[in-house]
Amino acid sequence: MDKELKVIFEDNHLLVVFKPHRLLIQSDESGSPTLFLQICQWIKEKYQKPGNVFLGMVHRLDRPASGLVVFAKTSKGASRLSEQIRAKAMKKKYQLIVQGELKTREGHCVHYLTNPGDGRSQVFETMVPESKRAELLYRVLGVKDGVSLVEVELITGRRHQIRAQMAHLGCPILGDGRYGSTQFFREGAIALVASELGFQHPTSPKELKFELPKELNSVARYWDEH
Repeated sequence: MDKELKVIFEDNHLLVVFKPHRLLIQSDESGSPTLFLQICQWIKEKYQKPGNVFLGMVHRLDRPASGLVVFAKTSKGASRLSEQIRAKAMKKKYQLIVQGELKTREGHCVHYLTNPGDGRSQVFETMVPESKRAELLYRVLGVKDGVSLVEVELITGRRHQIRAQMAHLGCPILGDGRYGSTQFFREGAIALVASELGFQHPTSPKELKFELPKELNSVARYWDEH
């Protein structure tokens, strides 16, 4: 795992960075290194800040996935970015490789997810007690050798949403044994990358869009090499 922080964009209010596979975003009971603390240390060293650094986490990315993540450097930035997420105004696209072929080349999926506490999200076709609506759009970009390259745009942001919904459709993400994959991707990783982020700047009307550079996109590289 590359320990050097890869910054895609930075200004006074926000920071867009690359999260590698296997790196936690925030701390858990394992005590493993986190992207959050790595960024705090990077800011302290770059700007020679003696005290604590403010860093607002506005969305997450699963540990075995990689890709673009935005953090807020000010409380105003954090609240306004969080509001965009609540209003479904932040565009988040992902590239993934799944086992098998989806039934249609494009789809609009609405399911209902529960978290029973076993580390997996359960998917239902209709609403059940304690379930949350999970909505996404997908587009198949290519099919070869029994696997498919898929682009997903999230409408909602539920825990393990893409992983659970793809598995429910009969096409688990490569490397995702938790959701039924039998094919290897990379050690400790699944074939899922956050490839695009789009949102309005928190303190101006400017629309920002970021795309993951090809050299950091493990899914695109795997697809080209296999």
